[in-house]
Amino acid sequence: MTAVALRFEKLSTEGFEALSADHPAVVIPLEQTPQWAAFEASRGRTPYGMWAYYDGGTLIAVASFLWSSRRFRNSLVAVNGPIWFTARTSDTEARLMQTVRAQFGADRAINPLYVRLQVEHLQDPATGPIEHGWYEREIVVDLTPSEADIYKSFRPNARNSIRRAERAGVEILSIARTDWSTVFRRELFPILEETAARDGFTSFESGYYEQLLEQLGDHVRLMVAYLDGKAISWLITTEYRGYAVYYFAASTHAARKVFAPYLLLWHAFRELKTAGNHSCGLTGIVSENYPQLINVTTFKRNFSRNVVEVPTTYDIPLVPLRYWAVALAFRTRRTLPLTARSITASVRARGASLAGRGKSGD
Repeated sequence: MTAVALRFEKLSTEGFEALSADHPAVVIPLEQTPQWAAFEASRGRTPYGMWAYYDGGTLIAVASFLWSSRRFRNSLVAVNGPIWFTARTSDTEARLMQTVRAQFGADRAINPLYVRLQVEHLQDPATGPIEHGWYEREIVVDLTPSEADIYKSFRPNARNSIRRAERAGVEILSIARTDWSTVFRRELFPILEETAARDGFTSFESGYYEQLLEQLGDHVRLMVAYLDGKAISWLITTEYRGYAVYYFAASTHAARKVFAPYLLLWHAFRELKTAGNHSCGLTGIVSENYPQLINVTTFKRNFSRNVVEVPTTYDIPLVPLRYWAVALAFRTRRTLPLTARSITASVRARGASLAGRGKSGD
C-alpha cells in the first residue's frame, strides 16, 4: 500500500525562523539552517531550498537541501537532516520519503538521480547509500549541571589530564573575532596539516575554515591552547539555539604530550555553558560504517558516557535503474583495488614459497 503523501511548501528565511520560534524545544542542527546554506553558497555549492512538510495542519518535518552536481550522480542532500517536529514513527517517515521522491522526481529543472537524507526506520524506498555522509553515533555532554558537577562527571583520566595540562603551563585563549582568519591561516592551519598527516586523513584547505569562521561568526567559537607563547592545539565549536557542537580540532605532538586537548575542551564546555548552551555534541564516534573513528572515540568517552544514536544516511533513488547501475559501478571501483591487492599479495606469497623450495633443493 502506497503511503499517503504529505503536503509541502517552500520556506523563506523568515518562514523558517517563524516555525523555529513556534517550537523552541526542537533541536535544530546548524547544517539545516539558512545560515549554513549561505555558508555553502559562499563556498560555491548550490542551496536548493528549504521545505516544510505537513500532515493536514500539523508540521511534520523541515528539510534544507543542497544541490550536488557530480559525475553520473547529481543529487539533493539534506545534510544532518531532516528536522523532525513530531514523533518520528516508521509510518510518518515512510510518508515523508514517498513525498520527497514524488516532489523531486517531478522536478525537471534538475533531474536528480537520488535524494540523500537521514532515515531512522530503514524501509522502501530508502537504500544504499552510494557513499556514507554523516556519522551514526556521538557523545553528548550535558551542560546544565554546575561546572563542578560537570567536571566530576568526567572519567578520572580526563580530570587527571586536565590537571597535568594546567601544571605544564598550558594556557587557553579565545581568539578575538577580528583576528580569526589571520590567526587560523598563520598559526592554526599548520597544526591541522600536522594532525592530518599523523592521523591519515585529508583536511580542507585553509580557506574553507577561514570562510566558515567569517560566514558563521555569530554561531562559532575559536579557542586555542598555547604553551610558552606558541599555539599547540585548537578547536572550533558551533552553537545554535542552545545546542553546541565540538566541530573541528587539531593538535601537535607536543600538545598531546602535555594533554592540552583535554584542558582546551574543558574550557570550551565552560564557555559554552556560560553562553547559555544546554548540551555539547562531540560529533562522531566509532560505528559499523565508521570504524576509523575508534581513536577519537577513546578521547571523547572520557567526557561523557551519554552515547546518542544518529539516524543513518540513506539514498532515495529517483531513477531506480540508473541509480543501481551507478551504485554498482562505484561499489566495483571501491572493491577492485582491494581485490587486486589481495591477488598481488597471493602471487607474491606463492612466488616466495616457490623460491624457497628452489633454494632448499640446491
